[in-house]
Amino acid sequence: MPTEWRRPGVMVNSGAMRADDGEDLLAGYLSGPAAATEATAVALARADAAGAVVLVEGISDQIAVETLAGRRGRDLAAEGIVVLPVGGAHGVARYLRRFGPEGTGARLAGLCDAGEAHVVQRGLAAAGLGAPGSRADLERLGFFVCVEDLEDELIRAAGPAEVMEVFAAHGDLGAFRTIQRQPAWRGKDEAAQLRRFLGAGGQRKLRYARLLTEAIDLDRIPRPLAALLTAV
Repeated sequence: MPTEWRRPGVMVNSGAMRADDGEDLLAGYLSGPAAATEATAVALARADAAGAVVLVEGISDQIAVETLAGRRGRDLAAEGIVVLPVGGAHGVARYLRRFGPEGTGARLAGLCDAGEAHVVQRGLAAAGLGAPGSRADLERLGFFVCVEDLEDELIRAAGPAEVMEVFAAHGDLGAFRTIQRQPAWRGKDEAAQLRRFLGAGGQRKLRYARLLTEAIDLDRIPRPLAALLTAV
């Protein structure tokens, strides 16, 4: 296992996370109890004048999309593209109407979890953007579906070993080992344990949306995430 982990401009010893690491990683993003609502409001303030609006379920998805864009050398703000976290898939329909052909007329794209694809399909139909009956139809409209969710996609793309290297570099491997020893998770599939760990804890899901998107080789980025950036 590497003794160091590097992300752009930062090097961290694998033994402990920098004291300000979590703050650095989430610079420019909201966190805390009201984060979902506030993040939507912040993005909406820019979205009405945007040429393209990318609808995602939550802040972790927003972080991953914007992190990948940066790795590809893109400045979404300069391109007139706003990534809008809608606070869960059921918020998609109102924003499809607001920014679709009967609203601002922006180009639309999006990312959703597999379990919420039907919600997006209904929303697109209601907004007059088509009647997608399959994932292929959704993709033609610029909407891409994660198998399970984005965390699952990132874990499979990186592989458990690389995910744990990132945990070690940022001081979280010990906490992950603790979850692995819990009776409810002992002996379970390692990928499922990793996904459970990312979903537990206030800012962990947000931090690792960035860290894992930065860690995965560009040619192994999850297809829904990579395809979304190509579509806008």
